Amino acid sequence: MPSPRSEAAPRPETGPHPEPAPHPEAAPHPEPAPRPEAAPEAEAAPHPEAASNPEAAPHPEAAPHPEPAPHPEAAPDVEAGSVPAPRSGVSPEQGASGRAAPGQDTATPSGLAALSLPYQIGAALALAVVAVAACVHLGMVFLYVAPSNTVTKQHGKAVDEWIYPEFEQNWKLFAPNPLQQNIGVQVRAEIRTADGGYRTTNWFDLSAEDGRAIDGNPLPSHTQQNELRRAFDFYSSTHDGENRSTGLRGALAEQYLRRIVVLRLGRDDAAGRGGVLQRVQIRVRTTNVPSPEWSEENVSTAPEYRLLPWWTVPDGEARGGVR
Repeated sequence: MPSPRSEAAPRPETGPHPEPAPHPEAAPHPEPAPRPEAAPEAEAAPHPEAASNPEAAPHPEAAPHPEPAPHPEAAPDVEAGSVPAPRSGVSPEQGASGRAAPGQDTATPSGLAALSLPYQIGAALALAVVAVAACVHLGMVFLYVAPSNTVTKQHGKAVDEWIYPEFEQNWKLFAPNPLQQNIGVQVRAEIRTADGGYRTTNWFDLSAEDGRAIDGNPLPSHTQQNELRRAFDFYSSTHDGENRSTGLRGALAEQYLRRIVVLRLGRDDAAGRGGVLQRVQIRVRTTNVPSPEWSEENVSTAPEYRLLPWWTVPDGEARGGVR
């Protein structure tokens, strides 16, 4: 009886040797299907037994992969139980916002607050007096330049006494024909000398002195520019061509102009050592401003003089009573 090996088909002698079929147990295990509800980033790693057991499924409640812990060097260098040091520029008494803690005064008092109570009271009273005086002055000037009204009719005399002569107002700067003359105020004086004699000084050109003080001065004073001219303008508006007063303010205009020239003569030491001013006389030199080259207007530039009478100087003014 032939053996089973002999009944097998003869092995082909030609062609490549066929590779043996893989063992049924060596077949790769099919991968489990992913859970449809799980997000891609929340998929759990396959269980170790899933590789050998084809029926094994991923765990239904697989937790997402934990985030890696921070690197040990990234943690703050703070010992356990210690309090972090305050930030630079913030004192322990200040909060996290940098502001001072309640009840702590960090500002240094300045101005009136730095003064003691008596000085604060004195400064407040001084400021109040200055404010009241400024308000009164502005009110008087307003009533003076305002049209005639009930207040000026009843209190016009008080307003004029406040305004004249130092604060007189005029509109010549905005007139259609502004002032076009150079006015020079000159004065001479009669002096009683120390030995009892009398002498008369030469003419002092007070306007020229003011002009020299203004030249080269970027901020000349108002008195240097306008005091003499305005004083004479006040005098000429209250006197006629014969130097006679035409109103109630004539005497005031004479007194104002006389005091100015006496003060200037005192500064120039016109009386000399031991001398006393007895009388003064004023002369006004008026010269028209020349016309520009392009103008056809012809004006005379010859000076005109107006001589005022001699005025006696009171003893109080003559001995330095004017300041």
